[in-house]
Amino acid sequence: MKTHPLRSVLFVCLGNICRSPLAEGVFRSVLATEGKGQGVLIDSAGTNGYHTGEAPDERSILAAKQHGIDISGQRCRQLKAEDFADFDLILGMDRANVAAIEARRPAKATAKTGLFSEVALGEASQIPDPYYGTGADFERVYLMVLKASRGLSKLF
Repeated sequence: MKTHPLRSVLFVCLGNICRSPLAEGVFRSVLATEGKGQGVLIDSAGTNGYHTGEAPDERSILAAKQHGIDISGQRCRQLKAEDFADFDLILGMDRANVAAIEARRPAKATAKTGLFSEVALGEASQIPDPYYGTGADFERVYLMVLKASRGLSKLF
């Protein structure tokens, strides 16, 4: 049994409109179902600021809603230096996101960083960006995020 469980996680993708908002909502749901959500800080951000203040992509909202999860109230934001002190764990959806996270890492950062699927499941797989795809691509990403979220919950 862990003596010091993680208490916070930040999910990061490129624009914070597709994958990371889904991860935030799905992980929150997984922890709630497992009775572990109390006191855990869960958030999402993007490596770029193109969509700051916007709601997630409608297709992400729909994919989550079809599984009983409401992410419509989330608002996109950009990864910031303070996140490296505020979160125990910062997870990128793909290797490019992880590289962008590391490029912004302040010298005295305390957060652990990594690829979501690798940290959660021990798999070096990436969660693909569904932005230019169809509803089926968003559903596939939802299922990948759900699997990784269930794995990640074991660390909390």
